[in-house]
Order: sequence, then C-alpha cells, then structure tokens
Amino acid sequence: MAAAIDHWHRLMEARDPHGLHDLIAEDCVFQSPAVHTPQLGKAITIKYLSAAQAVLGTPSFRYVEEWIGETSAVLEFALDLDGIQVNGVDIIHWNDAGKITNFRVMIRPVKALQAVMPAMAAVLARES
Repeated sequence: MAAAIDHWHRLMEARDPHGLHDLIAEDCVFQSPAVHTPQLGKAITIKYLSAAQAVLGTPSFRYVEEWIGETSAVLEFALDLDGIQVNGVDIIHWNDAGKITNFRVMIRPVKALQAVMPAMAAVLARES
C-alpha cells in the first residue's frame, strides 16, 4: 500500500488530526461535497479534514473498499451518523514525497449529506 494511504489510515484509527500537518502538501486542494469551490492550501485542507474527523469519526466509521494506484486512491467509507447511514468516498492524490496534494470527498445519499453539512459547519465555526 502507498505510504500516504498507510499514514492516512493510522491518523484515522488514532483519531489524531495533529498528524495531518506532516501528511498534507503545502499546495493541497480540498474538494468538499458541500462547498462549490475547491479549497486551496494546506491550512484550509487540514481545517476541513480535522472537522470531518470530528464529525465522521464515530465508532461506526469504517473503510469498506479501497482502490489504490501509483499516486492516487479511492477509499469507500460507511458510518452511522445519528441514525442516518452515510456512504462516501475519499479520492486522494499524493506526490512523490508521499504528501497529499488533492483530497476530494463525496457523500451519499442526499439525506446523509444534509446531516453532515450542518455538523461540519458547527465544527468549522468553533475552530474559526
């Protein structure tokens, strides 16, 4: 498995957002299912991923499938969020240094996205 994905899995298992600093490239682009424009840069990517870890990092969170290439991976996840079944994918690209350069999240069904969006907004508001 790719070093970037190994690192990502360790952070998710530990529920430790502090390790993101070493994993995210300075020019990383984060793409959210709830925000129209790509979010540019390491700081904003870490902010969104930390919030996602706080919201989605429930005991039921698990990766159910993975497709890994040379410089990218698709990780399918599932969880229960307050009785709503959330299914989604993390699409991750990394550079030769093993740093994540692009992180795209997709969530389904619409009911799940509607549950995640206000929870994420509340965490992001607290961090601002």
